[in-house]
Amino acid sequence: MSPPAATAPRSTYRIQFRAEFTLDDAVGVVPYLARLGVSHLYASPLLPAAPGSAHGYDIVAHGAVNPALGGEPALRRLVAALRREGMGLLLDIVPNHMGVDGPHNAWWQDVLARGRDSDYATFFDIDWESADPALRGKMLAPFLGRPYGEALAEGELSLVAEGPTGVAVAYYGNRFPIARIDAEMILGEDDGLARYDATSLDGLARLHALLERQNYRLAWWRTATDEINWRRFFDVTGLAGLRAEEPAVFDATHELLLRLYAEGLIDGVRIDHIDGLSDPHGYCRKLRRRMAEAGRHRPAEAPAGPPYVVVEKILAPGEPLPVNWSTDGTTGYDFMDQVGALLHDPAGEAPLSALWREVSGSAADFPTEELAARKQILRDSLAAELDASARALHHLARGHIRSRDLAFNAIRRVLAELLLHFPVYRIYTRAGRPSPEDARVLKQAADAARARLRTTDHLALTHLIYWLAEEDIRQRPPGASRRDLLRARSRFQQLSSPTAAKSVEDTAFYRYGRLLSRNEVGSHPGQLSLAPEEFHAACIARGETYPDALLATATHDHKRGEDLRMRLAVLSEMPDDWASALRGFLAESRDLVCELPEGAAPDGGDAAMFLQMIVASWPLSLAVSDRAGVEAWVERLMGWQQKAIREAKRRSGWAMPDEAYEQAAAAFLRGVLEPASHPQLARGLEAFAARIAPPGALKSLAQTALRLTVPGVPDLYQGTEFWDLSLVDPDNRRPVDYAARHAALETAPADPAILLRNWPSGAVKQFLIHRLLEARNASPELFRHGRLIPLRPEGSRAEGVLAFLRQAGTEALLVAVPIRSVPLLGAMQDGLALAPDAWGDTRLPLPPELAGRSWRCLLTGSSRPAAGSQPLSGGWPIIVLRAD
Repeated sequence: MSPPAATAPRSTYRIQFRAEFTLDDAVGVVPYLARLGVSHLYASPLLPAAPGSAHGYDIVAHGAVNPALGGEPALRRLVAALRREGMGLLLDIVPNHMGVDGPHNAWWQDVLARGRDSDYATFFDIDWESADPALRGKMLAPFLGRPYGEALAEGELSLVAEGPTGVAVAYYGNRFPIARIDAEMILGEDDGLARYDATSLDGLARLHALLERQNYRLAWWRTATDEINWRRFFDVTGLAGLRAEEPAVFDATHELLLRLYAEGLIDGVRIDHIDGLSDPHGYCRKLRRRMAEAGRHRPAEAPAGPPYVVVEKILAPGEPLPVNWSTDGTTGYDFMDQVGALLHDPAGEAPLSALWREVSGSAADFPTEELAARKQILRDSLAAELDASARALHHLARGHIRSRDLAFNAIRRVLAELLLHFPVYRIYTRAGRPSPEDARVLKQAADAARARLRTTDHLALTHLIYWLAEEDIRQRPPGASRRDLLRARSRFQQLSSPTAAKSVEDTAFYRYGRLLSRNEVGSHPGQLSLAPEEFHAACIARGETYPDALLATATHDHKRGEDLRMRLAVLSEMPDDWASALRGFLAESRDLVCELPEGAAPDGGDAAMFLQMIVASWPLSLAVSDRAGVEAWVERLMGWQQKAIREAKRRSGWAMPDEAYEQAAAAFLRGVLEPASHPQLARGLEAFAARIAPPGALKSLAQTALRLTVPGVPDLYQGTEFWDLSLVDPDNRRPVDYAARHAALETAPADPAILLRNWPSGAVKQFLIHRLLEARNASPELFRHGRLIPLRPEGSRAEGVLAFLRQAGTEALLVAVPIRSVPLLGAMQDGLALAPDAWGDTRLPLPPELAGRSWRCLLTGSSRPAAGSQPLSGGWPIIVLRAD
């Protein structure tokens, strides 16, 4: 086969590489992906990561391909296999941070050894002029599992002859190098390391005095919240922020990437956590420019075209991706939110909200939960980062007579209130005036903060808004004053992003359980549904602005699998039935609830969320009597449950787990699925799960069809061509049975109706993906640049259908999918197949220019005559017609 016509993909398939699934393992999967119709493999990060890393985002070096994955030779073998099939390769890159938990990062080790004299001291975002005198000229090293004094006294810290200077402090698997002058002194002594043995009082005193002289201060991990003086990824101390805006840092961290692109080994990149960078706009434009320059050296046989660049970006409702970044769009969280909301019934919002208030005992809606979470995160996780941002602003205040009386505490108070009400991850104002979008965001946040602040703080708020966006940096004289303002803006923008992520995705998502299908990365739990016309508008806008943006419905970061969410979406169509069932389940499980001093365990809200997950994730064809199968599933559920409880930070947490509560919750989860002790409850859950599985599958097929037919590039996450009932990571990164998927594709029956009958196998979903990918490959311009024209169904069941045309020149595609599946239950026959009269008199009026065209169904091969409107016939629940 010939190579792809362009670097831009027609479709992507994401693979999570790890030591258990290497680049060479992927070589064997390439023929299957090509047969499926995928144009580009989309690889997780491939640079060296911390040993045993299951995800690859804790990169420890930038100069090579990870040896644990096979190294560059294996990458070349994989690319050769891809090129033979006419496929491309996209690479996930991590410019924002590096892994520093352990001795594996040579740059970090050099900074620890040499301090600010290290060649890499400016690579990491370290405040060497800390306000804390004990940290001035030093960096906090909060990697100890207990307070420093206890670790020292218990002999957990010892000297070893290792590291870049020859001597390091060993703390379990970690190493902290001793400064070279001290290391040479120690190694030159007769009894050397032995004199610093902390098991003796003299040795302990010497070791402590030695550590006090180092470029770092070893500390208990909990001190990071209040005292850390370097930027982390969110609040993860094992991931240190990089200063990608510095030319030397950019060059050192992108040299390999640019070489791989120049040699035609990769065709584009996905940029991880773009909002963590100081200047996303400048970074994206520079990366594209440098890749384009490198592209001039690409071999002739490599895919042609400009480099493909997409960014991981969470967009708030109505927030556009800045067009001046020179990217091809986002990685698709926005589409995942939109299509998910489309497939939820707005009629379920009020009754489900009332049900949640009833079972949880809380009247808080999602915005209220988010606000409370933001307060907690700023207090308990990001206090040091808040202090650093406030100090940068206070420094500005002291530099002008009009603002010098603004106290640090007042600035910190106002800054915190602004962050509590920030409606997006961040703004991007750098030098000139804010963009209209940034100005709108600042005004919204400032208005909300002003309403809650004391009148005496309004002056400070006015100054903050001016510094953060309104002042034109170019009006300040070059030098320290201009740098100070830029630094203050960067500090704020790099704080608002983790505040949002930790508060929303990693806290409030686990507290508010009205319907967990809407608690997804990029989604907005306060918004249950999206009207068809709004979905169409979003798709049209994407097609006009970012036709090559990715469209995702499952990722390595999702909270729940794409098909699990669709089962939960069914509940929005039957809220009264769910309310009745949930009340019954809670009543029947009352004896499984423990009474702890802090209250019921699990409490009503947690129990309701556990039960949602049980009915939504119930494996197809699993009987509650199959105890081995149930046990394997429960083990997975308990992993999700523990993470959910700790992320909620209400009754337990990662910092201080409440083992009694977690054990009670685990016993509850096991108990409700135990037919020996609770037969009615266990069988009732099984029956309800079986009831929502078929309409959930219909929604899943609709979601799949939309992802592959609306403007954008469909992204498939590994293994999700079969049903995806995965849970939160690491469950969603489990090994994939590619042999079974390849066999299903090769042995697909000639009559696709058989797949509808045998839908639990997942082959029906794979068939739909395969046929639509074939169509995309056959008509790339239709899918890349074809207009989306909404159609207005007419008839008795018109409200349950979403339909549109894709049209480019003489090519036209008609797509119609059910967005309400429960009303079709009575018409379902022989699996997921619909009766001939399932849609009644519902029809799709066509534009006059298409009234004379006949149509062919891409799924069944059947033909339809020309007509002014097309009926919604039975059989396949998804309709995809190609104009002849």
